[in-house]
Order: sequence, then C-alpha cells, then structure tokens
Amino acid sequence: MIIYPKDMNSVKTYIRGVFYGLFGMLAAGCEDFLSEKDPSNFNRDNYFTQPSHAEAVVTAVYESLYPMHARQSWLITELRTGMLGSTSSADGGFPNFALVRTLKMSADHPSVEAIWESHYRGIGNANMAIQEIPGIQMDETAKNRLLGETHFLRAYYYYNLVRLFGPVPLITSPVDLGSADLYPSQAGPDEIYQLIVDDLKQAETSGLPFTSTSGRVTLGAVKALLADVYLTMAGYPLQLGTAYYQLARDKAKEVIDQGAYSLFDSYDAFRDPSVDNTGEYIFMVQFHETEQPSDALQYGLTPFKMGISRYASEQGFSYAERQFVESYDSDDIRARERVFFYKEYTAELDRTQPVLFNQYYTYKFFDEQAHLETARSGLNWQVIRYGDVLLDFAEASNELSGPDEDAYEAINQIRRRAGIPELSGLSQTEFREAIWRERHHELYYEGKVWFDMVRTRKAFDFVNGTFNDYVGHPFVTGETLSERELLFPIPTAEIRNNPNLIQNKGY
Repeated sequence: MIIYPKDMNSVKTYIRGVFYGLFGMLAAGCEDFLSEKDPSNFNRDNYFTQPSHAEAVVTAVYESLYPMHARQSWLITELRTGMLGSTSSADGGFPNFALVRTLKMSADHPSVEAIWESHYRGIGNANMAIQEIPGIQMDETAKNRLLGETHFLRAYYYYNLVRLFGPVPLITSPVDLGSADLYPSQAGPDEIYQLIVDDLKQAETSGLPFTSTSGRVTLGAVKALLADVYLTMAGYPLQLGTAYYQLARDKAKEVIDQGAYSLFDSYDAFRDPSVDNTGEYIFMVQFHETEQPSDALQYGLTPFKMGISRYASEQGFSYAERQFVESYDSDDIRARERVFFYKEYTAELDRTQPVLFNQYYTYKFFDEQAHLETARSGLNWQVIRYGDVLLDFAEASNELSGPDEDAYEAINQIRRRAGIPELSGLSQTEFREAIWRERHHELYYEGKVWFDMVRTRKAFDFVNGTFNDYVGHPFVTGETLSERELLFPIPTAEIRNNPNLIQNKGY
C-alpha cells in the first residue's frame, strides 16, 4: 500500500507512507517475506515513472525514524549510562527496561528488535529510492535534493546500527528473491563507516538548503552528522586518531561559521513545540499531535500512576539517579526543579495540591500543555542540535593540540546558558574530562551519552566526578559494565532467519 501525502513541503504534516512488499522485506525478516503475500499492488516495472513516486518513496525512508523514537527504543542506550534508574514490574514499571538497566537484557528484547526492524526498513526504502529516482523524468534540482535527503537518512540508519550492534549486514541495493544479499553476512565497522561517510559526502553536494523549518534534511544536518561520525571514527572501535579529529573539527567549524544556528536562551524551549525546527534544532523527528503524536515520550516522563497528568498512561519508565543529579554544579540551572528534572508536580484532580515523588524524574522534554490540557503532544524529538556541534568541535579541537580560544568558547557557550563558571587555563587532560562531563550534563536523556562512553571507553563516576575505564565501571546501584555491554545483541529472530549472522559476544 502506498499512501500519498497531501503536502510534501513539510514532513511534519505527513509521514505515514510505508512501502511494503519489496521495500519492507529486510525489516520483516527473510522467513516472513517468503511466507507473506505482497499486500500492495506495487510493481517496480511500472511504478517509478512520476515525480510523486520519488516523493513517496523518500517519505517512506523518513517514516522509519518513528519506530525508534516513538517506542522509546533510544531509551535503551540511556539506561546503559548509569544516569537512569528503571522501575521494576513490582513497582508498576516496565520489566523490559529494568532488564536493560540491570545489564540483564537478552537478544529477545523487544527494543533491539524494533531498532533492527525500523532501521533496515528505512535502509531498504533508501536503497530503492537511490536506485530508481535517477531514472524518473523530473526537475533535476528537486531530484538531487531528494537523493541527498535519502543518502543522509541511509547514513544515519547505518550510523545507529554500527554503533549499537557492531558488524551488521551492509546492503546498498534493493533485495529480491534472487539477490545474493537475501541472507547477508556481516560487514566490518570499517566498511560500514566508509559507506556512511560516502553517503554524507554525496548528500553534501546535492543542493540541500543549509537550514529549513520544514523538518526535512538540510545541509546543516549533513555537516553536523558528518562531524559526529568523524569524531566517532577517531575513537573506538576504529581508533583512526588525529586525522579524523581534524576532520571532525573542520566539519563542525563549517556549521559554526555559517552562523545559522544558536543555542536557545532558555531550556524552556526544549519543551515548546512552537520552536521545533528552529534556533538550536538542526534535525528532528517530526511529530504532530493530531497525526503522529509524541505521547509515548510524554507518558514515559511521568512517575508511575501518581495522578499528575491528563494522560491515563503514567508509565514511569525511568527516573534520574540521585547521584547523577547531584553531580551537577550547585549553581547549574539545569539541575534546578523543573528544568531538566522534577521531584514534585500538582495533582491532576486538584492543581493546588502538590504531589511529591521519591525520585528525580525527567522534566527536560515535559510538554505542559499536553499534560495539563490536551493529552496529545506534538513535541518533536531532537536528533541533532547545535549544542552537539559545539561539544564535538571543542572535543576534536582539544584532541588535536589542547584547548584553544575557539574550543573554550564552544564549551563556554553551553556553560554560560547553564549559569556556571566559564572554563579557562586547563591542561589538555583536564579539558578533555571537562568536555566528557559536560556531555553527560547537557545531553542527558537524549540517547547520546552511551555512544560517547563506547567511543571513549570511559564512564563517569558521579560521586567523585572522575572517569573510569568503561569495562569494569560500577554503576551507583552495584552493576558493573563488562565487555559485553560495548554492543547490544542482534535480535534472536534475525539470527534464526539468517544462518550467516554471528551473535555478539556474551549474548
């Protein structure tokens, strides 16, 4: 089935198109694909003939952004940082998230299945788009932009997959029953990163606008993601070092020097749907309260069944560990009540009555209008924001030659907004750890800190304010990170469907 959007100028007004059959076969798994009838009347020989077909298939590539974020799949990385606790089933919480938090998850975990499925569905649609769109008779500028968006999205999906799972199948063309890639083997991280870089370089030259409020991929997003990719390639597991720190610094500087983005003056903007796709936001997953609401995020931010919200589903997936909250500077605005965290709110039945919690819960993305009035949130999910770019730039600069004036200015922009003293006079080692600490404090609850921990092989000791080796680092609750936790397991269903896949160590 192919559903056409009413308005493709804004992805936010419509991203529901899902291509089934050949487009979705990688996500469904080989056995499922072989046993299912194609639910559409789609035929590759007669379909890709009009500009609207190109728009529709690219819309399908965007669509795969939803499952990872709408189902809280990104939360599984945050739970492995030690910054979060997760309520147990006995407390009314979700045992699947508690298993991640206590480092007991298995290859049957539904979140890893959701990530694998949604990402390979997006990759399958991207491969189809990249193959078929060049042959469509349409405006060349529009064609190139659509292809640029697609290359970015394929790179983003593979970037997530390789960091989460390590070696994964690298598929770059549509797959059918006669394809050699029907049961693909895994490619090494070096091959996967090369495709990611190639895709992003292709997107850079596709004529994308540097910024846009539409929610579509922009040149700013391409350059920002490329900077982050280079920074990761400089660290583990590739350890390409100095040359890639230079590439990361240079690409982040291109974004900074453009002057198109700036930090929001107030953290309140993180909770305000009206500023989505503007200011600090470089690329977001688009939600709309009437079509694709971000409600799953919202009811996950509430304590379990405390009666503070219009949402009936107060699910309390997670809370912030007290020791982590206390690791912020005493003057840090981010740690104040109802900025990044909250410990009380008013009762839904009587807004004059406070309800006190026994834990810190996350307020960073709390949509007050949704909780107080509508029970429907249109708050987008940030994938890349300007704060990421500033921290990438500062870290890469420091790794090249120690902290310089520009590196200090990048991190101090973030610290000034937080109301804490600016940094100066630090050694390279001191500045490195200051950046890592800032990444924890600034990027909390955005699904990014665990990736930092893996690429640096370092973990933050909340109590002492120092950094330990990742392997052997103890959480404040007693669990200890092992080599196993450097990757997530490949879903059991994929291992069963494809005899050429090898499970990650420890699963």
